[in-house]
Amino acid sequence: MELSRSVVTDEAEAYRESEPLVTVEDQHLDILPGMFADGEFGRRDAEWVVRWYFRRFLGAYPDAERRRREEAFRTNDFGTVRDVLVDLRSLDAVDALDRLTALDGVDVPVATAFLQFSAPDAYIVVGAREWSVLHEAGELADPYPDPPSPADYHTYLETCRRLADAFDCALPTLYRALWRLGRPED
Repeated sequence: MELSRSVVTDEAEAYRESEPLVTVEDQHLDILPGMFADGEFGRRDAEWVVRWYFRRFLGAYPDAERRRREEAFRTNDFGTVRDVLVDLRSLDAVDALDRLTALDGVDVPVATAFLQFSAPDAYIVVGAREWSVLHEAGELADPYPDPPSPADYHTYLETCRRLADAFDCALPTLYRALWRLGRPED
């Protein structure tokens, strides 16, 4: 598969037309960056990001694992969660990942969902599905490292930023195209 501007545009549009979570995702991409930066959010707003990461698979992610991770996140002290999310904009990706992954229920992939919803112009979520598309297209040399490290995320992020620049699109647009391109065959 070869990635191009037209492929990314077409797949991102197909995402908008077919993904059931797109409306609520758009709303959260609009409101969460400001809410996280200002600290004006509640526990449920932070929990939504964890739920979104797993529930975007629409049941294809193991339910017991999803519930375990969501429940683990809920055990975090909310003041600590708030402090971490408020500080994200002042941190580089490595420090942000370190702070986020110190929270219960948050690994590097879930942490990247928080980064995406805190600064969608700067970050993009990582997962096996998105990474695999880039690997198959020859944009990433190695297959998905399960689990990815912060260094792996840095490589992925730089690749995505380069592609978004080349295709003149926003990172959320690239994410949506990669998600669609990585969907399982029907």
